[in-house]
Parts: sequence; structure tokens; C-alpha cells
Amino acid sequence: MDKLIITMFGLGLIAAIYWFFFGKREGAMEAKDAWNITVEGGYKPATIIIPRGKQSTITFTRKDPSSCLEEVIIPDFKIKEFLPLNKPVAIALSPTKTGIFGIHCGMNMFHGKIIVI
Repeated sequence: MDKLIITMFGLGLIAAIYWFFFGKREGAMEAKDAWNITVEGGYKPATIIIPRGKQSTITFTRKDPSSCLEEVIIPDFKIKEFLPLNKPVAIALSPTKTGIFGIHCGMNMFHGKIIVI
């Protein structure tokens, strides 16, 4: 009986570890010209895909009163915008090269990324 309990506990623990490391995946996304990002304890969604050579609009809406999330910085595009609480702020991008570009807050504590394809 003891061996059965230990075996069942071990299998449950293996399943929990597998789910923790391999089960949390973001769904597949498609490239869009317009994205809405909610700023609440981070950026949701944290990863967006936009097409190269087309103007795209990213609209940030901050719902978190934390002073860290007051501004969004996209260093590769030389963008630094203040995000007022509960008011959408639209940023237009026209990327000319493909790649992965970072987004972060004013204190560099919360991160996201823009993938240009």
C-alpha cells in the first residue's frame, strides 16, 4: 500500500512539473496592423507581431496605478510615452527592418516585445 501511495504521489508530481514548465504557452498570434495592450501588472499581451513596411498602431491603456508603469519605452524606435491612468495612448510605428524589439516601463522592471515579420 505504501508503494502505491508513493508511486501515485510521484506521478502527480511529475505531471505538475511537466505542466509548469511546458504547459504555459502563449497561443499562436498573427501579424496585425493594430494592437490594444492593457498595462496592468505588466503588458497584456506581452508579445505582439506587426508587419514590416506597414504603419501599425499600438494602443496602450494603463489600468495599474503603479508609478513604474506610467511610461512605456521602445528604445529601438526612440519612443518614450507617458501613459495616463485609464486613457488610451496610441503609438504609430512603421518598422523598416525585421527583428525582435523590446518594450519596457520607465523603471525597466516590466518587459514586452514587438516582433516585426
